[in-house]
Amino acid sequence: MLAYILRRIALMIPTIFGIMLITFAIIQFAPGGPVERVLAQLQGQQEGSLSRITGGQGDLGGGAARGGGDSSKYRGAQGLDPAFIKKLEAQFGFDKPAYERFGKMLWDYLRFDFGRSYFRDVSVLDLIKEKLPVSISLGLWMTLISYAISIPLGIRKAVADGSRFDVWTSAVVIVGYAIPSFLFGILLVILFAGGSFLQIFPLRGLTSENFESLSLWGKAVDYAWHLVLPLSALVLGAFATSTLLTKNSFLDEIRKQYVVTARMKGVSERRVLYGHVFRNAMLIVIAGFPGAFITAFFTGSLLIETIFSLDGLGLLSFSSIVGRDYPVVFATLYIFSLLGLAVNLLSDLTYTWIDPRIDFSARGA
Repeated sequence: MLAYILRRIALMIPTIFGIMLITFAIIQFAPGGPVERVLAQLQGQQEGSLSRITGGQGDLGGGAARGGGDSSKYRGAQGLDPAFIKKLEAQFGFDKPAYERFGKMLWDYLRFDFGRSYFRDVSVLDLIKEKLPVSISLGLWMTLISYAISIPLGIRKAVADGSRFDVWTSAVVIVGYAIPSFLFGILLVILFAGGSFLQIFPLRGLTSENFESLSLWGKAVDYAWHLVLPLSALVLGAFATSTLLTKNSFLDEIRKQYVVTARMKGVSERRVLYGHVFRNAMLIVIAGFPGAFITAFFTGSLLIETIFSLDGLGLLSFSSIVGRDYPVVFATLYIFSLLGLAVNLLSDLTYTWIDPRIDFSARGA
């Protein structure tokens, strides 16, 4: 087992390297960038000032007003001092060749030194730490609640396979899975957060403004109250896959010979289900828990964060990509990739913990 773990860890290195290299190469060819963003802001301010001076009559003389027709590899750099542009490049690290910048980034990331945000006066690590509570809250509670619903429901559906209960719950699960979470979130806002009808739940943040002055119980209630609507929107379709997976796993185990033998010996149905079937049937479902959490943590919250004004990692990553804040983009990608690979390994190890008969050490990497 130790050899298998070491092989998996060794494989993480080229995987991370490949992810970062491909992303870095794409960024080099992507239009725009931090230098272009600053230049565009400067040009906008310059044109706005000129418009005010000329009474809204536009640019008097075009290139003359901009100081001539200097050529530059940056759009919007005409008329600006080349020395100033060089200083901008040095400030953002673009005065060095691409391979040197990539090598420095990898060396810094190996030491978990992610630098500072280009456009926020804060280190990238502090920025990520600031956004973590929202993403962890959404990812963790969504996963726990969806499993708490799907496992009992899947078992009940397997026991009552083909019954009226099985049919109508399958219809509910499929409909819930088909409804986009962001659309259901908007509906919840309209109905319960002051959109058009009731004002029952808060619409912004994870806590209220007076959170620090509340008692411990009051803080817990306030925190839960803020999560009701976003979690309802996320959970709606999250438990569909695990419910059907649980049902099918139980059906496969219930039909096996050892279950028939146990029933013939007079073992109670409850003991058959939870003493014999449960461990084998839950192998796939429970072992997938770490991966389900990471999936919810990474991908499930951008639109929900936007709708419910929750400032988490999803919104941070999106705004950083749009704003060309490359240190934040690369740092979040690196951390997410590293966590994803670690969780895949953890999922495999969970299989062996649940069922010791599985031996990964006998497999090749």
